[in-house]
Amino acid sequence: MEYIDAFMAAVPKHDQRGYLDHAKQAAVLFKKYGAIRVVENWGDDLPEGDLTSMPMAVQCQPNETVVLSWVIWPSKAVRDEGMSKLFSDPEMQEMELPFDSSRLIYGGFQVIMDE
Repeated sequence: MEYIDAFMAAVPKHDQRGYLDHAKQAAVLFKKYGAIRVVENWGDDLPEGDLTSMPMAVQCQPNETVVLSWVIWPSKAVRDEGMSKLFSDPEMQEMELPFDSSRLIYGGFQVIMDE
């Protein structure tokens, strides 16, 4: 069964091009190490919540939006091996992030339904 890594971050609204350039570079590396697909989504309709919301989760500032991304792997085993290699790759280690990584939220998910 496929395995998903999901990421959510606050990114400056004025830097969509810079973010997309970074994401394209990272996607090449993710695929090099076994990912099937990399999807990037730019926040457009993000309601503010009273207790929780996507903007609150990443401490989004007025000049930022939320980016939601996911990487699809063929299996958790491929993901575990691929992520290990990915973060050891010198190109990935040298890559500058176009957002505050201290506010990045991420996690791995087992697919339980795909219709």
